[in-house]
Amino acid sequence: MPVSAFLFAALVFVLAGMVKGITGMGLPTVAIALLPILLPTGLAASLLVMPSLLTNIWQFVRSPRCTALIKRLAGLLAGVVFGAVLSPLPNVSSASTQTLVLLGLALTFYGVVALVGWRLPHPGRHEWWAGPLAGVATGALTVASGVFVVPSVPYLQSLGLDKAELVGALGLTFTVCTVVLWFSLGVSPTLSANALWSLLMLGPALLGMWIGAALRGRLSDLMFKRCFLGTLIMLGVYTVMRAIGST
Repeated sequence: MPVSAFLFAALVFVLAGMVKGITGMGLPTVAIALLPILLPTGLAASLLVMPSLLTNIWQFVRSPRCTALIKRLAGLLAGVVFGAVLSPLPNVSSASTQTLVLLGLALTFYGVVALVGWRLPHPGRHEWWAGPLAGVATGALTVASGVFVVPSVPYLQSLGLDKAELVGALGLTFTVCTVVLWFSLGVSPTLSANALWSLLMLGPALLGMWIGAALRGRLSDLMFKRCFLGTLIMLGVYTVMRAIGST
C-alpha cells in the first residue's frame, strides 16, 4: 500500500474510532463509507477485519461490570448464535436489495422516533425470553445482511443501562455478531492477504476510540442520547444508500 493511501486510511480509522468511542458503534460504517474514496472496495473491506473485532472486544473489557453484563446478556448472545446457524434467510453475499432497504428503513425509523422520546419498553419479567428472541432475530439478520444493529440495539437500549454499560453491552454483542458473520462467510483470500494491513489499522482505531471515550465522559446523558440515536439514523440511511447503490 502506498504511503499516502496508508496515511489516509489511518486518518479514516481515527475518525471512525472516535464515532465508536462516543456512541459505542459506527466504526465499520464510517470506515467503509470513506475508505473507497482512495482505496479499492475489496481492500477497504479487508482493512475492517481486525479493527472491527478487536475494538469491540476492547470496548467491552473496558466497561464496568463485565461479568454482570455477560450474565445478563447470555440469552441474547446465545440467541445470536442460534439465529445465525439456523437462519432460513440467504447469506449476505446473495441478500436481496429489498432486505437491506427494509433493514435500513427500520433502523432509521427507530432512531427518529426514539429521538423524539419513544423507545421499546423495559422487558421486566419478560427479559428471560425477550433477550433470546431478540438475539435469534439479530443473528439471522446479521448473516443475511451484515447489519448487527437490528433488533439488538433497540433491545439493549430498553434495558435501562447507563452510558458506560450500554457501550460495553454493544461491544460484547457486536463481537459475537462479527464472529458469526465471518463464520457464515468462510475465510476470504482477500481478507487473509491483507491481514497485516488490517492489523496496522488497529492502532489508529484505538486512538480514535480513546479520544471518543474521553469526549463521551464530558457529554450529558441527553447529549449522549442524541449522538447515539443520530448514529443509528446515519447507519440506517447508509444501509439504504448502499443497497440502492449496489443495484
